[in-house]
Amino acid sequence: MRGPLNIWRLIRTGATFQRTGAMTVVLDALDAPPILRLAARVIGWPFSFLGLRGDTALPPLTRALTALGPAYIKFGQILSTRPDVVGAELAEQLTLLQDRLPPFPLATAREMVAEELGVEVDEVYSEFSEPVAAASIAQVHRARIRESGEEVAVKVLRPGIERAFRTDLDAFHFSARVIETLLPSTRRLRPSDVVAHFESVVMGELDLRLECASASEFRENTRGDAGLVVPEVKWHLSGRRVMTLGWAEGIAANELEAIAAAGLDMADLARRVLQLFLSHALRDGLFHADMHQGNLKFAPNGDIITVDFGIMGRLDEYTRRVYAEILHGFIRRDYRRVAEVHFEAGYVPADQDIDEFARALRAVGEPIFGMNATNISMGKLLAHLFEVTETFGMQTRTELILLQRTMVVVEGVARSLDADVNIWQAARPVVEEYVRTFLGPRAVLRDLARTAQVLARFGPRLPELAEAALIRQSEPPAQAPAGGVVRGLGLMALGAALALGAAWLVTAL
Repeated sequence: MRGPLNIWRLIRTGATFQRTGAMTVVLDALDAPPILRLAARVIGWPFSFLGLRGDTALPPLTRALTALGPAYIKFGQILSTRPDVVGAELAEQLTLLQDRLPPFPLATAREMVAEELGVEVDEVYSEFSEPVAAASIAQVHRARIRESGEEVAVKVLRPGIERAFRTDLDAFHFSARVIETLLPSTRRLRPSDVVAHFESVVMGELDLRLECASASEFRENTRGDAGLVVPEVKWHLSGRRVMTLGWAEGIAANELEAIAAAGLDMADLARRVLQLFLSHALRDGLFHADMHQGNLKFAPNGDIITVDFGIMGRLDEYTRRVYAEILHGFIRRDYRRVAEVHFEAGYVPADQDIDEFARALRAVGEPIFGMNATNISMGKLLAHLFEVTETFGMQTRTELILLQRTMVVVEGVARSLDADVNIWQAARPVVEEYVRTFLGPRAVLRDLARTAQVLARFGPRLPELAEAALIRQSEPPAQAPAGGVVRGLGLMALGAALALGAAWLVTAL
């Protein structure tokens, strides 16, 4: 039954793309063969008489996705973070997608809150406003907790949004299979994997308990960051379809005249927005991956307020160290070291020429230092870096692409506040502090200490593991697994030496 429905949805999508002028854009991006372009023109011809749809001030693809509804808008936003899939030009166009939809009725929101929390709204809240913001997945109401008098923001999912998204997701998977079949050349872009990535992201956004967890972790990580406000999660007033956070009053980051009229130092705000983002990415490995102007506010005292934690980025500790060394190398213009880091991390295959790679990196970095402050962009530097590494065989790393795209957005916010902000000068102290703290001698000692803790947990099992290794070694060759007892015992000895060494070093400190 789903097959015919998905075919109909594919036709409807194609018709909308034709009416918005996006069909040609997509076919060009996919490098479609002439026969497919002709077929699309013939099929879309009847719809061309219906006139263009949407806001003609927007690019065609942005216009098409907006006309198709919430799931397509959200899909476009995710694709805007994947220039490796859609190309830099389309990714830039997709950043113009506005995730704003008409609100649903207040009465419906109250019913959903009551159902989710298991209590009448008026019993919990003394005030509960009309929607103050409405997006594709949820809308926000300003409320006041009756018991404490505290003002809060209550986020409520759109009614029926889970079913609607699942229906569209099914169509997306079907479309990806069709594209891979008709256009084998697109398989290198892995359309099915892109849809699967989108599904994992949006399914997380449709369970507000997960967003609560992200907001709570982000708040905990940044508790010591002066001048940053992350609203507190009210867990007892949150659930799968409802999320309650403390209300933070401030001026939206896009209200530039109001920010200036409030007497806030806009140059300082620009610098701090950049530094806080980099600090969260490097120090914590958890960063706000949707830091556009609509998700940032500035308090009267200059504090930076972040909201909407549906899309968060993560970097493991090893990746953070590699990323910091790469940035540090560019800052110092040490391109040989940047090349070595790529090879050491296994990002670039060992059979590549490191000197040629270093020369290519110099071609990326040197033009940056010849620019004036208003043209320097760390986001563009990373984009050029990824282009170079791709030619040297580096595989796409989704988490770094997301970091790069978020960096572009953050830089845009900073430049709107201060057109002359120097990205490198703002970034340098954050990167250098991370390198001192997490790549110096103390970092080595911490790594050894952690290794000792892990080995200590396995300490009681080391004798039996050694005995098992010896028994396996004594078995006939056909039954023995690959690898020998010498290697196994050697690893144990090395682990024991590391543990003892770490214990001595920690004691010595």
